[in-house]
Amino acid sequence: MFGRKSGSMKNVAVAVVGAGSSGRAAALLLADLGAKVRLLERNQGGLDETYVREAESAGIELRLGAHQPEDFAGLQMLVVSPGIPVRTVKALLPVGENPQIISELELASRFAQGRILAVTGTNGKTTVTALAAHVLQNAGLSVFMGGNIGTPLSEYVLSGREADVLALEVSSFQAQTCSSFHPEVGVLLNFSPDHLDYHADMDEYLRAKLNMFAFMTPDDLAILPVEMREDLEERQFTMARMKWFESTDRFECERLPGTHNQANMEAVFQATRRFGSTERCMREALESFEPYPHRLQRVGEKAGVLFVDDSKATTVEALRAALETFDRPVLLLAGGVYKGGDLDALTPLLRRKVRAVCLFGDSREIFEKAWAGHVSLAWEATLDKAMHRLMTWAEEGDVLLLSPATSSFDLYANYKERGDHFQRVFEELES
Repeated sequence: MFGRKSGSMKNVAVAVVGAGSSGRAAALLLADLGAKVRLLERNQGGLDETYVREAESAGIELRLGAHQPEDFAGLQMLVVSPGIPVRTVKALLPVGENPQIISELELASRFAQGRILAVTGTNGKTTVTALAAHVLQNAGLSVFMGGNIGTPLSEYVLSGREADVLALEVSSFQAQTCSSFHPEVGVLLNFSPDHLDYHADMDEYLRAKLNMFAFMTPDDLAILPVEMREDLEERQFTMARMKWFESTDRFECERLPGTHNQANMEAVFQATRRFGSTERCMREALESFEPYPHRLQRVGEKAGVLFVDDSKATTVEALRAALETFDRPVLLLAGGVYKGGDLDALTPLLRRKVRAVCLFGDSREIFEKAWAGHVSLAWEATLDKAMHRLMTWAEEGDVLLLSPATSSFDLYANYKERGDHFQRVFEELES
């Protein structure tokens, strides 16, 4: 592994595409390593003045506005930010030029100190990464938590910190362009349709996820879901030792309800054992663990109706997991920017669990086509109107559940804003 000051990037011509948090951090790290850095950002107002001054001081060339072919000329490396399809960047490369294309995670991992525990999957990545970090800290280890959650790995490298373990959430966007990223323990939680607006198809999406395991060795450990065993064993995607996990009753945590979270806790236990954690450490950590908001978060009760904010449920499978959690009748809020998935397959579960659905925002026609005739169904343009509609039908003992099965970009900047709105409307309702 190279040290930060090894000079291995000195005078290398690099463009960073996208000035989100990971792109900004990557550009600063590259400049610190001696590279010639160009930061490309489509949004003319995408950089605040503080960062502009910092970048200019570091010698970073800023190019704002629509990307042009000349922005990609003369490069040896491209660092592509999450959510920017590699194919769109490749289309802008000058003829005959073929720079190495990597993610910020791949870049930073080449210079990061510490053993790596990496978590990927369609659903539950943040919860599992955060719980793993909490368990390891409870076991007495110093831990950096970041990647696709919170702090980019490049910021950790720049800080000069040397944690015992790096607990990293890894998205398909980040994993797809890794060429040496090497976790000591890699966890694949699950896999279901998602991000098909980015990936060409389901196979490309899965191959992107599995690329996180491609450079692991026989001394490393891959923690994998038992329901995918047949498919994964055929793929020969890693040299790591494979360990299969499934839902068990080994651990319980009131703040992590549902069968899917029992599987998540088992995955965390199997992953953290590699670093010295024990069942006792795990149980102690669960007692004090606080999950991130908007993940089956119990907001409170009004008139005997429990309100649950699961705004982070942006896929059909996340909605399935949420519905399976409750043994009380559910009043469901769903709708938004549909990302794919089999809504028809949910109808048996809807019949068993859901008294009524009120859709809101986009994708009305998609949901209605799948669910009409199977459950009482209505639509409102906005979330607050949909909540008030459901409250006219609510009975004591019901659960009013926001679990949209979609992304939020029709009405909100992100799922957090959507969940915050749900919680504000709850507070304003009369008891």
